[in-house]
Amino acid sequence: MKQLIQSFKTGETILEEVPAPQIARGQVLIRTTRSLVSLGTERMLVEFGKANLVQKARQQPERVKEVLDKIRTEGLMPTLDAVFNKLAQPLPLGYCNVGRVIGVGEGVSEFKTGDRVASNGPHAEIVCVPQNLVAAIPANVSDDEAAFTVIGSIGLQGIRLCNPTLGETIVVIGLGLIGMITAELLLANGCKVIGIDLDVEKIALARKKGIIGINPREGADVVKSVLDETHGKGADGVIITASAKTDEIISQAARMSRKRGRIILVGVIGLNISRAEFYEKELTFQVSCSYGPGRYDEDYEQRGIDYPLPYVRWTEKRNFEAILQSISSGKLDVASLISERVPLDEYDKVYGSIGQSRSIASILLYRENPDEQKVIRVASAASFAGKRGVWGIIGAGNFTKMTMLPALEKAKADIKYIASAGGLTGTALAKKHKIALSTTDYQEILKDKETDGVMITTRHNTHAAMVLKALAAGKHVFVEKPLALNEDELEQIIAAYDGSVSLTVGFNRRFSPHVQKVKQLVGDTQMNVIATMNAGAIPPNVWVHDMKVGGGRIVGEACHFIDLITYLTGSKVIGVCMNAMGINPAENTDNASILLQYENGSTGVINYFSNGSKAYSKERIEVYSQDRTAIIDNYKQTTGYGFKGFSKLKTTMDKGHKGQFQALINSVRDGGAPLIPFDEIVNTTYASFAAIKSLQQGGWVRLDRVKAAEPSVAEPVAVLQ
Repeated sequence: MKQLIQSFKTGETILEEVPAPQIARGQVLIRTTRSLVSLGTERMLVEFGKANLVQKARQQPERVKEVLDKIRTEGLMPTLDAVFNKLAQPLPLGYCNVGRVIGVGEGVSEFKTGDRVASNGPHAEIVCVPQNLVAAIPANVSDDEAAFTVIGSIGLQGIRLCNPTLGETIVVIGLGLIGMITAELLLANGCKVIGIDLDVEKIALARKKGIIGINPREGADVVKSVLDETHGKGADGVIITASAKTDEIISQAARMSRKRGRIILVGVIGLNISRAEFYEKELTFQVSCSYGPGRYDEDYEQRGIDYPLPYVRWTEKRNFEAILQSISSGKLDVASLISERVPLDEYDKVYGSIGQSRSIASILLYRENPDEQKVIRVASAASFAGKRGVWGIIGAGNFTKMTMLPALEKAKADIKYIASAGGLTGTALAKKHKIALSTTDYQEILKDKETDGVMITTRHNTHAAMVLKALAAGKHVFVEKPLALNEDELEQIIAAYDGSVSLTVGFNRRFSPHVQKVKQLVGDTQMNVIATMNAGAIPPNVWVHDMKVGGGRIVGEACHFIDLITYLTGSKVIGVCMNAMGINPAENTDNASILLQYENGSTGVINYFSNGSKAYSKERIEVYSQDRTAIIDNYKQTTGYGFKGFSKLKTTMDKGHKGQFQALINSVRDGGAPLIPFDEIVNTTYASFAAIKSLQQGGWVRLDRVKAAEPSVAEPVAVLQ
């Protein structure tokens, strides 16, 4: 199928061939018939993409600070690689989609195949959208009209925040698409509406609809004109739907408002606000968030958990439905706003001159029978027949893009597939790294007899199930940490693993040249190890904190350091005690200290903190043994004290990813022992669960070691007591 994307690197708009998305739980699969180009938003994205690096930096000064901080802690080259990788990421365009349902996921009962629906899906021939972002279209509303649903809800949410009453005077600044719809809805609400814009044609159209139009280019003083229209009282409310960098718009809005008036920002403008202008009139100012309540809430959007109507009357979905009802009843005329209808293949007629376009609304038209292939060929490749060590990758997120694929390229890995949920990110990476096939169905990788192994880099809650399926298919498995989120998942993997193929977890720190040097120096002896992770804060609503999805940062990330200390000590964990910051810390804490007791008498301390300064090193490892001390600073410098013939090792930052993937590729291609013994992987995973259990119970948790058996015996290497 085809999808429109924007390159942030070149500014080019591209109609890309990508595999059709897979239907997912709680989602609706839709064949697109129409989509609306949001000229304001999409113009901003296109122009940002066309800007050079200096211009991009000026537009996002907060990002420049982040880059400088990253350079200080991680070095110049890793930071530049991260920046250029980010810019190379394709951006799907569009969010106003209309089509027919061709499939519904598990848990969806509101829609059925054949229904006409509007959604916030992108400009793509087939889209998969969460059910709370989909609304049924009334029979008397055309597909062209329904394409205005989502963008109309943006204006509607601004109106709801303004809370106008019958007879009030409301000013709309900016009569683009959102502004025009906002003005019409206000008229339908019984308001006196004044519209301000610089475009003569938009002002003329507004006047035809009964809106009082003011054009500064016609010599009008907008503030004086509004005061004249309100007999000197000022506007009851101002809704700003304009997009401009100037601070003059917010100043004008304040000066044209009555005392205790309301100002709502829907668009994007300069916000250097004059305190005096707001103070003297006791004005209220609020920024409107997209389509309404539920926006950016994963529980609402991705998990389909609705807000109860008696308490949240208007959610984003109910706003969608209200717009469709207004169109159906004739209260909202959107057909007159359509400037052009263009087939998808001729998209350049819209995007080629989007910076100069004076159109209000452009509609993209779609073919009736798009390709629905779940696998597409992206790059020509030599035959994989008879080759040993052919891989498929499941997951195309940041880790795959920025860390794994560059390391695999250096290791000269043979990669046949990459799978991604939506198809776009996987296809972009396949093109960049010359991977033969892009797919949205990872089962295709498991069925392919030429593929020897899979690499899993998806969200944590999918790891165990995918590992089990890959093992059942006889594939070698690499899975990014964690291996599992709970004991049940881990025990299923133990039972399934028979040792006929390799199973590797992405505990890369043990492969860092700094760690391996320290291992060589200290040898096999008792030691004390302190690992400090200055992890940095992640917002609490991000999926990694969800115990059912991410497992929390202790299970999901601190496991790295359990494995690292296990490697250095050459022993296994037999006891765990975790304490966390706070009076009643939650199980998904990310400010904790973990004590580890090892079988050989060694001890480990993991300080996993998210409340430190970004200017300080992210990771620091201290090893104390036999009057000797080794300090690893962020995998860039290792300093030794008391070692004969060694004092310092300096490199660029090397967390071990390159060494890990080189060893993995060689092991599967040439044969050899597992990179990490299976019983160590199991012990580390159990120890991470024990840390959470320790926090809950308030004491030490013992891991009673069962004598290691052959994998086929399917006995746990450790059990929690």
